[in-house]
Amino acid sequence: MAKKKKKINSRAKGQKGELELAHYLNGKGYEARRGQQFSGGADSPDVICPSLPFHIECKRVERLQLYEALKQAIRDCGDSGKVPTVFHRKNREEWVVILKADDFLQLVDKVLEIEI
Repeated sequence: MAKKKKKINSRAKGQKGELELAHYLNGKGYEARRGQQFSGGADSPDVICPSLPFHIECKRVERLQLYEALKQAIRDCGDSGKVPTVFHRKNREEWVVILKADDFLQLVDKVLEIEI
């Protein structure tokens, strides 16, 4: 008899992904925590990391709808002055970060400015 797969509540899975990402960032030396539990707004970041210039949308899914996720990050970021980003990880893979190319190049310009 085949074992029935246990279905995971998407909200619970989202919370688990946010906690996992916060722990990952903390492990890299950045103070981070889940966002929704503290501010509660729909437009608050999934993970708050004050020392990084990013509005963080966390997606812990197997099949990411990249442009929809990025649109959500941009919309939720509003006029916060942060760079809208999507942190994504699927099972057995590492975390990746998705952002608009223009935002990426602006960050590179700032880094190169500092190094010169």
